[in-house]
Amino acid sequence: MTTLLGPADSTDTTEGVVRRRRIYLDDIDGYGMLNNTVYPRIFDQAILDFWIDAGWRLDRSTSVLAVREMSVEYHRPVLGIGDVDVQICIVRAGRTSVTYRLRLLSPDHAVVHAEGTRTVVSLDPATLRPTPLDEEMWAMAAPLLGAGVAPPSA
Repeated sequence: MTTLLGPADSTDTTEGVVRRRRIYLDDIDGYGMLNNTVYPRIFDQAILDFWIDAGWRLDRSTSVLAVREMSVEYHRPVLGIGDVDVQICIVRAGRTSVTYRLRLLSPDHAVVHAEGTRTVVSLDPATLRPTPLDEEMWAMAAPLLGAGVAPPSA
């Protein structure tokens, strides 16, 4: 039998970090499930929470990070309001870009509801052209680095 939902059993959460997010009533569609358009926002919020907690400050005059690409694969619906966990892990570290692997998990981590990737590019604030990520950003990103992933050499 073929299923559109795919395997979504427990996942290893030892890589990267996990952030808790709340699902609210206005996130739910008419079927009582988390609306598919909300998943990317939850991923973005979890990433932003990590960076703010790490000490990064949003200041367009010094740093611009732009999303280049994002993909989401849905496995099992999130039903109703409540909490979910987001696992965030950097799986590719380039000179000017970073690719995150993201997983939306049940609070007990027994179910992977969705997973995806998100690539961001560091842009020069004046020219909006790609520019290398600085050492301070890499230092803050250390807990996110997946197995075998290291910041590029300067």
